[in-house]
Amino acid sequence: MSDLAGRVFTRLDARLNHAGPEPIALALSGGGDSLALLDLSAEWAKARGRRLLALTVDHNLNPDSADWTRFAAAAARAAGADWRGLVWEGARGGPGVPARARAARHALLAEAAREAGARVILTGHTADDVAEGDWMRADGATLGRVRDWSPSPAWPEGRGQMLLRPVLEERREALRDHLRARGLIWLEDPANADLRFGRGRARAALAQGESPVERSASAADAGAAYDPGDQAWAGVLLLSRDLSASTLAAVLLCAGGGATPPRGDRLTALRARLASGADFTAVLCGARVEASGARVQAMREPGEWKRRPPASLALTPGWPAVWDGRFEIKTEQPGLRVAAAAGRLAQLSERDRAALAPLPPAARAAAPVLIEGEGRPVLAWRAADVRALGGRRLALALAGFGGETTQEDGLFQTLHGETPPSDLFSDEDC
Repeated sequence: MSDLAGRVFTRLDARLNHAGPEPIALALSGGGDSLALLDLSAEWAKARGRRLLALTVDHNLNPDSADWTRFAAAAARAAGADWRGLVWEGARGGPGVPARARAARHALLAEAAREAGARVILTGHTADDVAEGDWMRADGATLGRVRDWSPSPAWPEGRGQMLLRPVLEERREALRDHLRARGLIWLEDPANADLRFGRGRARAALAQGESPVERSASAADAGAAYDPGDQAWAGVLLLSRDLSASTLAAVLLCAGGGATPPRGDRLTALRARLASGADFTAVLCGARVEASGARVQAMREPGEWKRRPPASLALTPGWPAVWDGRFEIKTEQPGLRVAAAAGRLAQLSERDRAALAPLPPAARAAAPVLIEGEGRPVLAWRAADVRALGGRRLALALAGFGGETTQEDGLFQTLHGETPPSDLFSDEDC
């Protein structure tokens, strides 16, 4: 085994189970990075008895993309991996093509991995990608930093899924040396050298000896340890007054259920208000922050629905659906739709109002209810399996810095706060 293979095996062993029916997914473009990762991961999977599923996304942005997809399929099968091709149907010109393609790719990968039962997706990011990302951020891009173990950025498609980057500490040329030694060929995407795009400009600048001035994320960025609190089942997340900017942004994103984290002056101002010890209420990123003494809570801001009303969500029996980016709801009863309790609290039964009573008023209004036809609403927990997504989403966001979900095993465990206390919606209460 080569030194490179030994390092990659060690990183895979540290995060992944060595047995189990679930496959490990791998994002395969056919480029040198992903092809080297395929070759190394396929050997690991054979040695550990795991299935490997390679997923290739055709972005429809290059006339040769169909040929690239066929090349990736042949490479995957030659390595002994299963393979599935995915197509981005929304390809079009205009500004922001790389960002839109990246978002579509992550969503397609997440959906395909979920369908296959995979909770981990391997990607071939390298140390060169880290340097390029740093250069692009220094140039004004809002591209996020990559870590070896981080949650899927697709939301809600990627809920509960992690990205693992086993070659993040390796140089791109070392991976190509591995491929040459193995007699394997790879594809080169001309877009990577296109100076119209930030990635192409970054590669050109770094090749000329420029140095990135940004730094990669570190444990210091995570701030204090996080405890979601006893009301996380209803979408209420506790936070301390001394959180780092990255952790505070993650809390707000998870409480609000959105996909775009807050940045810039508003986030800085909110951190300053928290640090001052003042009592206040603020809204940012679709989340409402209520600070009173040492107790600070974040929850969904129901008033946001007046600006952007959520689409009506009809439930399909037996199929989990995500409502408002915050709750996964599954029921066997036909004819139900999900709505917010806002404007319907008075119609709830006395026992439902009693269940919501300990929550802050905003959280009560933001709770999901189920309605059949024109009937009376009931709290979703009465007639469905409901899982709050905020606590797990935040745990995964901080997982790269330690915690409960640093390995594949942790992704299958129920975390504190995902479901309500067992007696709150018991049959005896009905």
